[in-house]
Amino acid sequence: MKRAFHFILFVLLAVIAHGQAKYVFYFIGDGMGVNQVNGTEMYQASLDNNKIGREPLLFTQFPAAGMVYTFSASNPVTDSAAGGTALASGYKTYNSAIGMDDDKNVIPSVAHMAKKAGKKVGVTTSVSIDHATPAAFYAHQPSRNMYYEIANDLPKANFDFYAGSGFLKPNTTFEKQEAPSIYPIFTEAGYTLAKGYNDYKNKAQQAQKMILIQEDGSDNGSLPYAIDRKEGDLTLAQITESAIDFLMKDNKKGFFLMVEGGKIDWSCHGNDAATAFAEVIDMDEAIKVAYDFYKKHPKETLIVVTADHETGGITLGNNHYEMNLSALQYQEASTDKLSAQIKNLRKEKQNKVSWEDMQAFLSEQLGFWSKLPVSWEQEKKLRDEFEKSFVNNKVAYEENLYAKNEPMAARAKEVMNEIAMVNWAHGSHTAGYVPVYAIGAGSQLFNGVMDNTDIPKRIAKAGKY
Repeated sequence: MKRAFHFILFVLLAVIAHGQAKYVFYFIGDGMGVNQVNGTEMYQASLDNNKIGREPLLFTQFPAAGMVYTFSASNPVTDSAAGGTALASGYKTYNSAIGMDDDKNVIPSVAHMAKKAGKKVGVTTSVSIDHATPAAFYAHQPSRNMYYEIANDLPKANFDFYAGSGFLKPNTTFEKQEAPSIYPIFTEAGYTLAKGYNDYKNKAQQAQKMILIQEDGSDNGSLPYAIDRKEGDLTLAQITESAIDFLMKDNKKGFFLMVEGGKIDWSCHGNDAATAFAEVIDMDEAIKVAYDFYKKHPKETLIVVTADHETGGITLGNNHYEMNLSALQYQEASTDKLSAQIKNLRKEKQNKVSWEDMQAFLSEQLGFWSKLPVSWEQEKKLRDEFEKSFVNNKVAYEENLYAKNEPMAARAKEVMNEIAMVNWAHGSHTAGYVPVYAIGAGSQLFNGVMDNTDIPKRIAKAGKY
C-alpha cells in the first residue's frame, strides 16, 4: 500500500514537471553503472528473508529514466575527469582534462551558467573537493592531478558553497614545489571555512560563502565509507542538508547544486561489493534530502541522478544461474578497514598470529564459518594466504587505484564475492551504459538514450540558463 501511494505521488508530481527549474539538484554516482544500481536493489530485497526481486531505491522510482553513453574524446573508456567534464560542460574531452575541451580551451560548466543566470551555486562531494568530478564544475586545468592548481581555481569560480572531505595538496604544486597554503587564499576571497557539521551550523548564518570540510584529524581524501562510518562522521546527507540550508539563505532566484557520491567508484575499483552497495544506498539517503525539498517546491525543482562511468565490470550471478547477495550483510567493514584491522592484529600479536586467531577475526568481521558456509576450496585459499603472509612473512600487498590492502583482506574479499556470487571483470573503468533518472520541472528531457554531453545541456534548458 505504501509503495502504491509513492508511485501515485510520483505520477501526480510528474504531471507538473514541465515548468522552469528554479532549483536544480544534480547527483553523480561516480562509477555507478546499471548493475551497481540493480545489485543494490536486489541486495536490499534479499535482506527480507532472501526475497527474490528488488527493494527499490528512491531515485529509481523517479518518473523519467534513460541510458547514457560515456566514451571520452580520447578513448572509448572514460576517466572521471573527461566524464566529469562531459557531465559538467557538455563537451567531450581527453582523459585527464578538467573543464577544458579536447584542444585545451577553457569551457564553462552548467554551474558557471547557473551562476551567470543569478542562481546560487554549490559543488559538493564525498571525496576531496579538488577531485576530478567536483573539479570539472569549477576548475580549468589540463590534468586532474594538478590538485593545488585546481584548488586555486575554486575562488575564481566564485560559487557560494563547496563541501567535501578536504583538499589533497593544499600547499604543494603539480611540480611538487612548496606553495602558499590555499586556505588563506580562500579566506581572502570571502569564504568561511567550516570543519564538520556542527561547525557549519555555528558559522553558516554569518557566512557569505562557505567551504565545508571534515574536522581536523580526518582524512583529507574522502569521507569514511558508509559501511565504516562512526558516530560524528560527516555524511553526504548532512552535506546535502547544509548545502540546501546555505543556498536558500536570502535567495529569491534559486540554486544549482551538484552532489557527488564519489566512493561508489572507489569501492568498485577494489571489487568490494558489500561496500559498493552501501555507497549506493548512502547516496540515495542524500537524494532523499533533496526529494524532501522537492516535495515542498514540486513545480520549481528538478532532480537529476546519473553517473560518469561504470567501474569494475560487476556481474550478478554465477554459471549455475544462482546468486546469494544476502551473504553481504555479514560484512562489517570495507576491505580497506579490514586491511587496517589485520595490520593491527599483527602488531597486537607481535607477528605471532595463529590460524585460529585469523578464523575468529574472519568469522567476526565477515561471518565466515559462523554464519556463512565456507567451501573446502575457499578455506584453502584463505589458509594458503595465511601461510604465505603470516607464517612465511611474504606479504604482497594488493593495490588498486585508491588503496593498498593486506593480502589476507584481499583474499577474504574474494571469498565473500564468491559466496555472494558476484563477479568483477577487473579493477578499472568500463565503457558500459550508465543510467539517468529525473523528477520535477523539465524531467521529461531525461527519457531515452542520450550521450553524457546531453545531460548538462538539458539541465541548462530546464533551468533556462
